[in-house]
Amino acid sequence: MRSLAAPHSFRVFVNSPIFRPIKLPFLTLNPLSSPSRRSPASVQCAVQFRPCIDIHKGKVKQIVGSTLQDLKGGDGSDPVTNFESDKSAAEYAALYKQDGLTGGHVIMLGADPLSKASALEALHAYPGGLQVGGGINSDNCLSYIEEGASHVIVTSDGKYAIVTDRWQKFSDVFVDPDVMEFLANFADEFLVHGVDVEGKKLGIDEELVALLGKHSPIPVTYAGGVTEMSDLERIKTAGMDRVNVTVGSALDIFGGNLAYEEVVAWHAQQNASAV
Repeated sequence: MRSLAAPHSFRVFVNSPIFRPIKLPFLTLNPLSSPSRRSPASVQCAVQFRPCIDIHKGKVKQIVGSTLQDLKGGDGSDPVTNFESDKSAAEYAALYKQDGLTGGHVIMLGADPLSKASALEALHAYPGGLQVGGGINSDNCLSYIEEGASHVIVTSDGKYAIVTDRWQKFSDVFVDPDVMEFLANFADEFLVHGVDVEGKKLGIDEELVALLGKHSPIPVTYAGGVTEMSDLERIKTAGMDRVNVTVGSALDIFGGNLAYEEVVAWHAQQNASAV
């Protein structure tokens, strides 16, 4: 039997004030031969910007995450959409590669062939530079690594409650120091979405960011609610320089008002100050 030695991710979506995981977990995990012998990943003391590419029915979109629902065909119903791009996922991947951004993620918001094809094009455009999630399981995870993904994002089965299946199903698992310590045995990184503020551009969940910054034993990325540059500074402060950030709907490349170039410059400044 082939050993699953490739790094993968658990993506945890959080519904405030209760924390939930979904089929696309926001937690980057690296399976190890023995959880008890985990070598702790170092947590950098500099905030990084982690870009994203969300794909729905083959198109790059920014949606209100809690409006995603299943259809019989498994491709997801039409969610509330903030933005639909005329550019391909591969073009976004090439942009992120050009700007030297790593640790970003490609998320397939449906199991349809168009979304998978679009995701693979993005991975081919930036080999080793992007993680991928959405419908990942033990049967197909290695194929995405072979296609160029740095990690695959899978589901992990406080009071933030972990939710699964596109923000629809609550679990009875809550995010606290013990849970994060346990999950860290199987992960390189956590990717956490604040579902209550996801795609709504209403501001960040500062309490959640503080919880992650204080208790995550491995690198962690927060997503949800970023609207302006000051939100990045709030994440930096609340997360004690230990929580990375993803920005979606607010960016001008996704139809928002926040300049992508300004965020990239901020990212470079954080890295420079950490040297």
